[in-house]
Amino acid sequence: MKEIIITTPEEGQRLDRVLQRYLSRASSGFIYKMLRKKNITLNGKKASGTEKLAAGDVIRLFFADETLAKFTQPQDTSRYPVRKLDIIYEDDNILLVNKPAGMLTQKAEPSDVSLNEYAIGYLLDSGAVTQDDLSVFRPSVCNRLDRNTSGIVAVGKSAAGLRELSAMFRDRTVHKYYLTLVVGDVREEAQIEGILYKDEKHNTVTVRKVSRSGEEVPGLENISDDGICGHYIKTRYVPVGRRNDSDVRHALTLLEVELITGRSHQIRAHLSSIGHPVVGDPKYGSSRRNDYFRREYGLKGQFLHSGKLVFPETDGPLAYLAGREFTAPLPKLFSDILRGEHLS
Repeated sequence: MKEIIITTPEEGQRLDRVLQRYLSRASSGFIYKMLRKKNITLNGKKASGTEKLAAGDVIRLFFADETLAKFTQPQDTSRYPVRKLDIIYEDDNILLVNKPAGMLTQKAEPSDVSLNEYAIGYLLDSGAVTQDDLSVFRPSVCNRLDRNTSGIVAVGKSAAGLRELSAMFRDRTVHKYYLTLVVGDVREEAQIEGILYKDEKHNTVTVRKVSRSGEEVPGLENISDDGICGHYIKTRYVPVGRRNDSDVRHALTLLEVELITGRSHQIRAHLSSIGHPVVGDPKYGSSRRNDYFRREYGLKGQFLHSGKLVFPETDGPLAYLAGREFTAPLPKLFSDILRGEHLS
């Protein structure tokens, strides 16, 4: 007989979902059959599988050891290496990490090690989760940044935290602000719209039908969101630093950018489409300007940093975070570039 005691990180999940993760080699039909026959019980009683679990609930599996071994997958903790992370904030439900440029947020290939694995390694090392916890619930990142974009990534530590965070990012109620250095002289804040088309083969996007505040394109927001007709995007930016240079060919502007929608490469492609590519961007930027920043500062990727996250008002399990603002400092290289380029 195996006994599983639900702890705070796992509460709020459905019983059948927990069982499917724990008995990962068993079919759903087998699990429901065991529930009907009371070979699996919840708090000593027969269960249907639809019950929502609470901390302290006890699941008992009346299986022979060889049967249990047949249907469970041993946890390989070597998949979760430990490395120093820049932790911005942590509580029982969430973890906010300042991701460095060059690190994947999630795996692109099975052999990759991403922030997702490093975060679990950190939680295992700190004792926030155990190997047994991972068999019924696995913490996960909730937002993605490009490999060479630095800044805040949110991780759901508990089932309730992961569920609520994921909903916030999906519904775009959490406010995300980026700092980026762009080519050109941008003097006024604006809100721009467009349609983003993705080229899956080359992992690039293009933006068409660009509009600015006061120059709306009728019906733009109603474009089909099916990946063929393209995705509607909206981006807001405010200039927060400029280099005053009489030669417009060398003008630079530091922008704070808010994603109203959130699409792959949105900021980089959208700003490039209006003639202000992100400095260092190898896909949508200026090769001439990129060469200068690579030569002078060693910049190998885009100057783009997810610097601020503001939580929405909510009455859910993360209500205590409503209105709170979290910031991540710029990488040293970015700060060095701003000083070197005399941005005011």
